[in-house]
Amino acid sequence: MINLDSFALKNISRGEPAWLSAERNEAFAIFERLPMPSSKEELWRYVNIDFDIGDYLLPVEPGCVEVSPLEGAATLDVVDGLAIGSGTRNPDFTLIPLALDRTEDRNDSTRYSSPGSGHDKFSAAHRAFGTDGASIRVPEGRVVREPLVVRVQSTLPGSISFPRVMIDIGPSAQASVVIRLSSPDLLETVVVPEIDVMLGPAANLDLTVNQVWGDTTTSLGRTRIEADRDANITFAEVGLGGALSRLYLAVDLLGVGSSAKIVGAYFGDEKQVLDYRYFMRHARENTTSEMFLKGAVDDEALSIFTGMIRIEEEAQRTNAFQTNRNLLLSDQASAQSVPNLEILANDVKCGHGSTVGPLDAEQRYYLMSRGLDRDRADQLQLKGFFEDALSRFPVSTELDSVRERVHAKYERTQSADRV
Repeated sequence: MINLDSFALKNISRGEPAWLSAERNEAFAIFERLPMPSSKEELWRYVNIDFDIGDYLLPVEPGCVEVSPLEGAATLDVVDGLAIGSGTRNPDFTLIPLALDRTEDRNDSTRYSSPGSGHDKFSAAHRAFGTDGASIRVPEGRVVREPLVVRVQSTLPGSISFPRVMIDIGPSAQASVVIRLSSPDLLETVVVPEIDVMLGPAANLDLTVNQVWGDTTTSLGRTRIEADRDANITFAEVGLGGALSRLYLAVDLLGVGSSAKIVGAYFGDEKQVLDYRYFMRHARENTTSEMFLKGAVDDEALSIFTGMIRIEEEAQRTNAFQTNRNLLLSDQASAQSVPNLEILANDVKCGHGSTVGPLDAEQRYYLMSRGLDRDRADQLQLKGFFEDALSRFPVSTELDSVRERVHAKYERTQSADRV
């Protein structure tokens, strides 16, 4: 592993296209200039970053991990920021390492570049030091029936990795993608994952992110989605792991008639911090969006949701709504929920809702009156609470494992008399 310095920059830039080296150098200058984020900044409000990025090392090869293909699904593993294997190619799609895709498409800088390398120190570091990940392309008119799976893992203690997943769905194409994020417990590591999605006209994508980082992993993720005319995306995220797990999501509905459904479920315990910053921009007319997130926190855990819906002046006849519901399962847990609207058009339907509170005492009483003990009554309440979100997930194959993890997490809390 190597330090995040100019030597590392020269090493990873060797043999790359000139435009990519220039972008890395520009991002590195920003990275060196910017301080670590502070809770005094609005975008980092409520979050305390108590480490220095320079204390972590960049892997130059993946750690030792056993990977096995999933039956019936095209799969690519990204371990410590580096892809393993050559992926899958067929007429309907390609799922290959990002570094390989860049090599084959050396002149297309617009595909791989993305704005905002100076947004904060972590995104600048990603642009400077990120080398690999997964590239998914679905050509025009193709329909991919089975989910395409990317498994992102962190395995090396003291490391920082910058995996990137790029998804390009062509005009009138359709696909489903599952991204699984994981690391072992007790592994102190930092991961800065980025997901970039580009939807062509009338494209359709179901994207599910299943986040089960280990209990001492810090994840500072960013997802960007751009939707062209009549394109549709359903984005679903489960957040269960990590000491600190942050997701900055920016969705731009750029084409007339485009739409986005955002659904999430998260559950934090002990001293976890689960941080969600969601930004939805309606740029053209007849666009629609819905955000629906449900979360629970117990022990001393903290959840944060700040959601912004911005409707541009040109985005007449827009429909946009956001909902965030939170359960507090202990007196020490806390949830910050801050929905926002910025409306510049005058012909829209728009709204938001937010709640923070404990389990319903009347529902508990009703269930206990039917013969259940208190623990079982509360388990059913929690199950019903999350099912309202999970039932909206587009890929059912992920849900059984998610339900098991949520149930096991709550049972551990109950058995330790922490709720």
